[in-house]
Amino acid sequence: MGPVVDAHTADRKYIPGKLLTEGKTKKIHQVTNHPDLVVLVAKDDITAGDGAKHDVIPDKGRLATATACNVFRLLKSCGIPVAFIEQDSPTSFVSPSCTMLPYEVVVRREAHGSSLKRNPNYSKGQLFPKAIVEFYLKTKDKNWKGKPLVADDPLMIFKDGDAQIQLFNPAKPLLGAEPFLVLQANEVLANNDEWKIFPAMRRIARDVFLVLEKAWQLEGGTLVDLKVEFGTDTKGNLLLADVVDNDSWRVLENGHYIDKQVYRDGGALSEVAEKYRQVAETTARFQVPAQRIILWRGSATDDTETFSKLLGDLKDMMQVVTCSVHKEPVLGIATLQKMTQEVPDSVMIAFIGRSNGAGPTLSAATTIPVITVPASAKDFPEDVWSSLRTPSAVPVMTVMEPSNAVLAALNILAARNPKLYMRLRGEIENRTIRSEEHTSELQSHLNL
Repeated sequence: MGPVVDAHTADRKYIPGKLLTEGKTKKIHQVTNHPDLVVLVAKDDITAGDGAKHDVIPDKGRLATATACNVFRLLKSCGIPVAFIEQDSPTSFVSPSCTMLPYEVVVRREAHGSSLKRNPNYSKGQLFPKAIVEFYLKTKDKNWKGKPLVADDPLMIFKDGDAQIQLFNPAKPLLGAEPFLVLQANEVLANNDEWKIFPAMRRIARDVFLVLEKAWQLEGGTLVDLKVEFGTDTKGNLLLADVVDNDSWRVLENGHYIDKQVYRDGGALSEVAEKYRQVAETTARFQVPAQRIILWRGSATDDTETFSKLLGDLKDMMQVVTCSVHKEPVLGIATLQKMTQEVPDSVMIAFIGRSNGAGPTLSAATTIPVITVPASAKDFPEDVWSSLRTPSAVPVMTVMEPSNAVLAALNILAARNPKLYMRLRGEIENRTIRSEEHTSELQSHLNL
């Protein structure tokens, strides 16, 4: 097939060429003269039940593309490796060419959909304190390399490095069930080392979920589950690939679905179209906000290197201010007002030596949270009282350890920052809930 010619071609930097593949909801073209790039073109089709239900919704392709690009831009800004370069038309975006891996990776925060069928003991909406990660083998026509299957896209139970992969019916109860098929690992994996990327897929999928979980929370929605796919680019890099749009997740608003579930449940096409439009408009507001940690010290002799090390690769968020509020109160308050005008979403850590009353004084003059760390507390423990016993309207927080002060500041900012939330919530889930050994809902259920 030759180049795709449309009204936008003359204005496009990337010209779609040969058709590489076509699915139920999109086409993928190679970019002319760029064999390492592709253009993903969304169609107006919508399907459910592996294509058993099929309709066309005018403008769905544009809305799906807008949503996918909004999501990929957010994920990219959070440091997640995504197969996305830029949107190049209302219904398409450009991506690195990827060799897709035959797995669907699902992350669940709540029990919905097929999860309830596999676990009759779950109640709808049951919350998982650690997001569950599941792997499904992508299949078609109930067949895998000549082996008949009882259902497409079976749930995989596979311990990294094992010689066998167990397949379970995704719509049948799991507890007490035997796998309907056991495959040798080399019947599924492309090579003997492919299992080594499963931990990375697990980690990236969970990170993606956490970013989007917070992004939806900030917009009044609740992300309950998410399906993603992966591929490797021409250099062998593992990337989140394909699309993440309103077909990829379940999202609740005021207890009601605003995603493809409305279509699965038989909603009118006009209602489905409205949900897709709402989601495209909402995801356009997804962003990593401008935020700052103000590290205030009273003297240049107050060493701040500890805080830089604690922040690590986030140290660029921190700005050090040196000003004695006791000696230069007018300058101190003016500096504080200027900084909060520049970046209103800030948190202050006051790391003060002798004049450790500066933290409480600054907290009384600003609406941003102030955390004071008495720098001389070990040598002069009585000084701590000037940060603990404060008058009314002085809402200072006192933390003795710099590490906990930094963590508290990041937690405050993470309430409005999907990137920080991903990192902090991910660490909490990893340390407080036993790590899953298998990428399966069954193993996660036993662990929880």
